[in-house]
Amino acid sequence: MNVTASQTPRASIAGHPRRIALVVIGTSLTALLILLPLVAVFYYALREGWTVYVGHLKNQETVHAIWLTLLAALVAVPVNTVFGIMAAWTIAKFDFPGRRLLTSLIELPLSISPIVIGIAYLFVFGMQGLLGEWLSDHELIFFGYEFRFVFSVPAIVIVTTIVTMPFVFREVLPLMQTQGTSEELAAISLGASGWKTFLKVTLPNIKWALIYGISLTFARSLGEFGSVAVVSGAVRGETNTMTLQIHMLFDDASQTGAFAVASILTSIALVTMLVKTWVERREARRLAEGTGLNSE
Repeated sequence: MNVTASQTPRASIAGHPRRIALVVIGTSLTALLILLPLVAVFYYALREGWTVYVGHLKNQETVHAIWLTLLAALVAVPVNTVFGIMAAWTIAKFDFPGRRLLTSLIELPLSISPIVIGIAYLFVFGMQGLLGEWLSDHELIFFGYEFRFVFSVPAIVIVTTIVTMPFVFREVLPLMQTQGTSEELAAISLGASGWKTFLKVTLPNIKWALIYGISLTFARSLGEFGSVAVVSGAVRGETNTMTLQIHMLFDDASQTGAFAVASILTSIALVTMLVKTWVERREARRLAEGTGLNSE
């Protein structure tokens, strides 16, 4: 999240035909490519009435798909939140060989197709993968549950976590780098423990970027399709997420059902956008107030 402390004045478009044309073109493209498809999702989801819409959402396979998608997100978000903060802290606060390489590796899922991530995962944990033969010979049982790494719920959770790994990290790292270590060192010199320093000094400084990163991670994990399609097996009622359920409903010519599930994902995306806007405004206001105090 990039928010500048100094707000430069915006130029007026009044009396400038080219500027007006740019605004009209940008607004028209936004309406055509973004707003219109969003409206279409809800229109086609509700075109047969509210009762039919709710009936599609109450379908047993759809309920399971929603539950499984939320499960993957509720695991991926806290894992990547902790990982993102720890990785950003390590890279921002300490100097060691390979810092840039480590940053590039963490951000790698952003530049690789999720399908490639899923295939790479299979080549490591699948039956023909590097660890596949060993895993097939050794049963991993946790709390009475046989842990399988492919075509299973754990596989969906793992690849979702991998795909969404960079988001919190990318949001909090620039702030930590900008703030440096002076405040933390001052707190430690005054007798604060490392944990208390983090809670009282570091965390308040990154909280809005952290909230933003968490919201992006949550939305991205809910909408993941490519890697999940590769490793899940797409078994109806067992390893189907919401995105896979939408795909299967379209294949079954159940367009209303597909749009009903899609409306859930769209609603979550809209809520995430509102959270993003709120966070950015709060951060911009905080920076503006800080600039005003410094000028005094």
